[in-house]
Amino acid sequence: MTDTLHGAAEFDLIARIRARVANRDDVVLGIGDDAALLQVPVGQHLVVAMDTLNAGVHFPEDTAPADIGWKALAVNLSDLAAMGAEPAWCTLSLSMPQSDAGWVDGFLDGFLELAAQRRVSLVGGDTTRGPLSISVTVHGLVAPGRALRRDGARVGDDVWVSGTLGDAGAALQQWRDGAPRDAFLRQRLDRPTPRIALGLALADVANACIDISDGLLADVAHVCRASGVGVSLRVGDLPASPALRATFDEDARRALQAGGGDDYELCFTAPGELRDEVQRLAAQADTAVTRIGTVIEGQGVQAVDADGAVWNASRAGYEHFG
Repeated sequence: MTDTLHGAAEFDLIARIRARVANRDDVVLGIGDDAALLQVPVGQHLVVAMDTLNAGVHFPEDTAPADIGWKALAVNLSDLAAMGAEPAWCTLSLSMPQSDAGWVDGFLDGFLELAAQRRVSLVGGDTTRGPLSISVTVHGLVAPGRALRRDGARVGDDVWVSGTLGDAGAALQQWRDGAPRDAFLRQRLDRPTPRIALGLALADVANACIDISDGLLADVAHVCRASGVGVSLRVGDLPASPALRATFDEDARRALQAGGGDDYELCFTAPGELRDEVQRLAAQADTAVTRIGTVIEGQGVQAVDADGAVWNASRAGYEHFG
């Protein structure tokens, strides 16, 4: 982990981080040198993903440091889950306006709590002065030929989603509006659950998979483009939490579920004849799944209501440069 903040206080931050990190046996050399040395098991593919979180864009400025730490790792682990990969290592790039040991300690409380749960070792990174921004790169492992991808959806497949949709988007909406904040919805925004166990379980049944980060419609459209297919989604079947139902009316709820983003649930396709097996594997992974649509011929996503009429969303998902 290198340092570009300059000064003894900044080196102390690196030492604080290093002192709290627990390494796996396959970390040959971790934090403290110019680069890490990692032992990739024979016969495994290395899976790499990276995401950046910026204050005021990916989390409200008043978010607790521990929640920022958790989310910074969780959103990256969600990408590994979507690939059916087992997490192993990560690196952290941390930009801060000034050296703040207390903030870093709080950040590490959340970051390392999730890392310990998933047996992920922090093996390096960077610190620099600037606006609050966190970039994490995660590394996972998957056997050759068993990675889940976006390009395998087949006409006739069922479309499934894990968990519930719209909760995090609802929390962001409440924050932007200055409305009373529901504690459950805010927890779903601050501490998403990466569906690692489900992703690993789906390797033998799913044809395609993606994690929902920018919004259901936007992310399913990525699968459509990669697979050369269309998808018909039933908006009335989108799973909603009791908290979302209690705080938003049907129209607002559907808009959040379809395009709110920040859900970090898995959306995947699987052959119709494997419905019972999908349910069995999801139960083993202790994750609820809901069938929400069908892969069809054509291109793009078409959302329909309970009567089969086309339902038009106010937006398909988050656009970073929109």
